[in-house]
Amino acid sequence: MPITLPSDLPAFAVLDREGVMVMGDEQAERQDIRRLRIGLLNLMPKKIQTETQFARLIGATPLQIDFQLIRMSEHETKNTAAEHMETFYRPFTEVEESGEKFDGLIITGAPIEHLPFEEVTYWDELTRVMDWTQTNVHSTFGVCWGGMAMINHFHGVPKHLLDQKLFGCLRHANLAPASPYLRGFSDDVLIPVSRWTEMRADEVEAAGLDILVGSDEAGPCLVEDKAHRALYIFNHFEYDSGTLKEEYDRDVANGTPINVPVNYYPEDNPSRQPLNRWRSHAHLLYGNWINEIYQSTPYDIAQIGQG
Repeated sequence: MPITLPSDLPAFAVLDREGVMVMGDEQAERQDIRRLRIGLLNLMPKKIQTETQFARLIGATPLQIDFQLIRMSEHETKNTAAEHMETFYRPFTEVEESGEKFDGLIITGAPIEHLPFEEVTYWDELTRVMDWTQTNVHSTFGVCWGGMAMINHFHGVPKHLLDQKLFGCLRHANLAPASPYLRGFSDDVLIPVSRWTEMRADEVEAAGLDILVGSDEAGPCLVEDKAHRALYIFNHFEYDSGTLKEEYDRDVANGTPINVPVNYYPEDNPSRQPLNRWRSHAHLLYGNWINEIYQSTPYDIAQIGQG
C-alpha cells in the first residue's frame, strides 16, 4: 500500500516517477484502514534530498503511511527555501503542544558532529524531543548523528572524534540474524559511511544495548534499545547512489582534504560512475522496521505511550 504525501511535495513527483506507491490526502481519506503515522524530524541542511530519501524507503512497504515532516522550532535552515519549510514542515513545539501521537519517528543526522552535544544550538529542544518520544512515539529510529544523540541522551554513551573521516562503502557483519529487523539480510552487508565520529562497541554493550550490525573497521552500525523502543544506526542506508560522490566533489571543489570514498567507485576511480550495492538491504531494514511497528502498535493511536 502507498505512502501518503502532499501532492505538491517535490518528493511526490520524484517517487511517483520511480514507481513508489504514493497517494494524496484526499484519496487516502476514502480508505477505511488506519494509516501508520511516521514522522521525520529532519536535521539535515538539504531538506528536500533527505525527505525524498526516507520517503522512498518507508513508502516501499505494503502499508499506507501518513508521512509528517517536522523541524526544530527555532533553528532556521539556510539551504532550503523558506516557502518549502513553511508549506510542508511543522515546528516541534506545535506538534508537542497538540498532544499528537506517532507510530514511528525518524531523527536524522546533522553535519555538526564535531561539536559537543551540549554546544549544539538546539540541543535543549532536541532533548525534549527525545523525552517526548517515550510518551508519544511507539518506535523511534535515530540515524547517524541523530542516533548518537539518542544513545548519549538515554545512556550517556559518548561519541569519539576520529583522526580521519570514515568515508566510503564498508562491509558490515550481520551480528543478530534472528532479529526481526534483519529479516532477509545477508551475512555481510555493504553500507555507505560518512562521519568523523564513532561510537565504541564496548561502551555500547556496557550500556546494555544490542549491536545488530557492526564492523571491525567502522564499529557498531545498528543498535537496538529495547527499553526506549528505539533503533540507532550510525551509517547511511538511505543514501542515494550519488550522495557520497556529491560529498566528495564538494570537498574537492572547496579544497578540503578528503580521501576518495573507499569501495564506492569501480576500481576506486572517481571518474567512473558509482554503483549502488546497498539499496536492497536499505529497503529490507526500513520495511522490517515498519512491519514491526505495524505488528505491535495499538490500533487506537491514543494508547501509544500508555503501557
